[in-house]
Amino acid sequence: MQNKHLLKLLDLSREEIHEVLDLADQLKYDQKHGIPHEVLKGKTLAMIFSKNSTRTRVSFEVGMFQLGGHALFLSNAVSQIGRGEPVQDTARVLSRYCDGIMIRTFAQQEVEDLAKYGSIPVINGLTDFSHPCQVLADLMTIREHKAKLEGLKICYIGDGNNMANSIIVGGLKCGMNVSVACPADYQPHSDVLSFAGAVTDARFELTDDPMAAAKNADVIFTDVWASMGMEGEAAKRQHDFVSYQVNSDLLSVAHADCMVQHCLPAHRGEEITEEVFEAHAGEIFDEAENRLHAQKAVMALLMK
Repeated sequence: MQNKHLLKLLDLSREEIHEVLDLADQLKYDQKHGIPHEVLKGKTLAMIFSKNSTRTRVSFEVGMFQLGGHALFLSNAVSQIGRGEPVQDTARVLSRYCDGIMIRTFAQQEVEDLAKYGSIPVINGLTDFSHPCQVLADLMTIREHKAKLEGLKICYIGDGNNMANSIIVGGLKCGMNVSVACPADYQPHSDVLSFAGAVTDARFELTDDPMAAAKNADVIFTDVWASMGMEGEAAKRQHDFVSYQVNSDLLSVAHADCMVQHCLPAHRGEEITEEVFEAHAGEIFDEAENRLHAQKAVMALLMK
């Protein structure tokens, strides 16, 4: 990777994405076959959490252990970050102690500032704008199941949130056709739509019609209707998104072997039915597992 950081998928080239995916495949093989791969022996990752987490914390912490390194958990409740220490000071201090920073937070600017003021690699574990590690795991999972990425049609149904933003960017950068169905008031970020409008080797479609978006899809994605921090909007969002559910009717217009992906946690009966979730649980939990392998690849490439 030419980039020193993973701040958002907009920063990566197609070649860099495939470099991550290829190494993730190798590290997954090594882990499954008991082949040592302690390429970060003696290295330390500082993990900053402003948002709660299951998959992000466990996958990064386990991943650093398997790579021979050590991860430090820093929540707002136990660090000076949560008490108002400027991000530039945090970046400088952690750069003196650690070899990398992973942060899961709200504002994308906080991630950008950590990279600006620090001198070690910064990995975006999630912001309100971007979820690059999740979509790298998604792309890895699709390639495992479909044996390719380029030319496939992927479809996202629901809120134009960080997942929608990252799926659009990751899919288009990998030569996939991308369709997105969102209500008019919940569209993806304008920077992402500007990027999508400039892509020439893949087709992008934004609509408010889920059935149109899902037609002939090879992969369908969804996410919760009210992301973390939006709990106060939950009732309104349930009303606004009621027709944006991934269900058997929606899948009937996709390809017969269409995959379903969900970044989890899922609200079964809201954005996805219990029936569809369980029918595609194998793919969904392959996707969850691949967070571990994709993130190990990112850490190995950035922190060696």
